[in-house]
Amino acid sequence: MERRHHLHESAVQRAVRRPALESGIAKRVTCHTFRHSFATHLLQRGQDIRTVQELLGHRDVSTTMIYTDVLNLGPAAVRSPLNPA
Repeated sequence: MERRHHLHESAVQRAVRRPALESGIAKRVTCHTFRHSFATHLLQRGQDIRTVQELLGHRDVSTTMIYTDVLNLGPAAVRSPLNPA
């Protein structure tokens, strides 16, 4: 018989936070930090904004556009799927 052990959300958060503290990262690190990193890296690599929107599950593209501001590149840095490079 196969058993599954589910972790409580707080246990996962602690498992993420602890190494960050031990490594000297001053900012707060959570599981959600990985989501932001994922989106930012996709955009840095030139992924189109609509794909990132779909992967993150955002209803409105303006929510996803926040990540272009993090890059300090603005909307012009995002490639359109209609204009492949």
